[in-house]
Amino acid sequence: MNELLAVYPQSPAVELARTLDLAGYRWKAVASATEAAGHEPAHGWAGAVVACSTDPEGAWAFCGALRRRENSVQPLLVLISGAQLADLEVRHDLFDDFCITPFHPIEIEARLRHLFSRDNSDARPELVQYNSLALNLETYQATIAGTPLD
Repeated sequence: MNELLAVYPQSPAVELARTLDLAGYRWKAVASATEAAGHEPAHGWAGAVVACSTDPEGAWAFCGALRRRENSVQPLLVLISGAQLADLEVRHDLFDDFCITPFHPIEIEARLRHLFSRDNSDARPELVQYNSLALNLETYQATIAGTPLD
């Protein structure tokens, strides 16, 4: 991934930094929405990962500021503790997905992949082709030379 993710707070947990690095994500940690705006790439943030455990009010304020922007930052993944599950119901408009901490790196990778695939409306379905046979792995449809098979 060549696009840049915003990560809050400025000093993310080592596990989160390692997970993003090993998954190949480029990211920039920021301390506030103002700092995020100051470091925003010309084409905008690809998304954001916000850890809500250490400073919940600051993290939710950061999410709200990103959502209120003219070009809202999406997708937005929040990391919460189990005790914060009740917050999700009243703050559902501030995030696209969540993960409970402590997290498994594979879960973060899967959630980010899912968010980016859902966000990418230009994405083509995964196709397997052999000569004139084409299989769409998402819809389980098959065609031969463009003619659908029953």
